Amino acid sequence: MIFNLRRKSILLLENISCLLQVDGGSNTENLGLQNIQARIRMVLAFMMASLMPWVHNKSGFYLVLGSSNVDEGLRGYLTKYDCSSADVNPIGSVSKQDLRAFLRWAAIHLKYSSLAEVEAAPPTAELEPIRANYNQLDEIDMGMTYEELSIYGRLRKIFRCGPVSMFQNLCHSWCGRLSPSEVADKVKHFFKYYAINRHKMTVLTPSYHAESYSPEDNRFDLRQFLYNSRWPYQFRKINELVQEMDKDGKWGTSAEGKLGAQTGAQGTGMGVVAAGSANPSAGF
Repeated sequence: MIFNLRRKSILLLENISCLLQVDGGSNTENLGLQNIQARIRMVLAFMMASLMPWVHNKSGFYLVLGSSNVDEGLRGYLTKYDCSSADVNPIGSVSKQDLRAFLRWAAIHLKYSSLAEVEAAPPTAELEPIRANYNQLDEIDMGMTYEELSIYGRLRKIFRCGPVSMFQNLCHSWCGRLSPSEVADKVKHFFKYYAINRHKMTVLTPSYHAESYSPEDNRFDLRQFLYNSRWPYQFRKINELVQEMDKDGKWGTSAEGKLGAQTGAQGTGMGVVAAGSANPSAGF
């Protein structure tokens, strides 16, 4: 009901009607309407936290717990001041892959069978209506998998990789599975959206920091939050490396690749260590 009222307010103010993408709307309309719902969730959560003690004849207020994770923040796959905004976020510094691993462990060892169902459920924002031929899924919306995001996050924070050194690392790690140009496309896609959405990290809810790869900007990962999302120098350098690798036909065996092979042979590291990394094996 509230969502429909918001849609009608846009119609009254601008004399236009917005549609979700599944109903024929544009991507801009789709995001705008999804963000309305996302922010309403936050408002309702805080309202319930303030009123529930009163309902039960108790004094005080409840704390609101957040539900966003590291990968959603890193990719920017969240709305500012939606249900990612809360008083405390217990899982805010943990990646989706690690959360799923914990859910599997808890389902078996702590006998919470319902957690296995949660872990097996396809990740979805649940902001678009389900149709017979459509169901909103996180990884399709993001254009990358949570497994990939987990790798990007570790390379970015623990290994201090930027676009070029991450590309070199992944060329070594994914050698034989993806071509250099395919690796380049994935790295560029990630850093484009990382740059566009980095500003969201400045307002993340305080989290319990259990890992070393959190992108949270207030206390844990202080860095600039305005980037040129085109990354002109870095992406040009990646293109040059792709051309060299394609020309030689021996990508993954360069000096950088040999360094990666050495760290990989010991079961640690993920390839090329970025300059300035204090411990190239940290976190692995």
